[in-house]
Amino acid sequence: MANIKITLKKSLVGRKDNHIATAHALGLKKINDVTVQPDNACTRGKVAKIGYLLEIVEEV
Repeated sequence: MANIKITLKKSLVGRKDNHIATAHALGLKKINDVTVQPDNACTRGKVAKIGYLLEIVEEV
């Protein structure tokens, strides 16, 4: 199963509450925090919601 590496590149300060909650659900709290998540529909939905704050790298 493939994974995706997600990095928070922009600050959460001043963002909508549900966008902050989505970032926290992914395990991202501060700028440059990195998490590795499974590449599934749930994770892709979260990334789509706050993609403008993230950098995504697909791992095999």
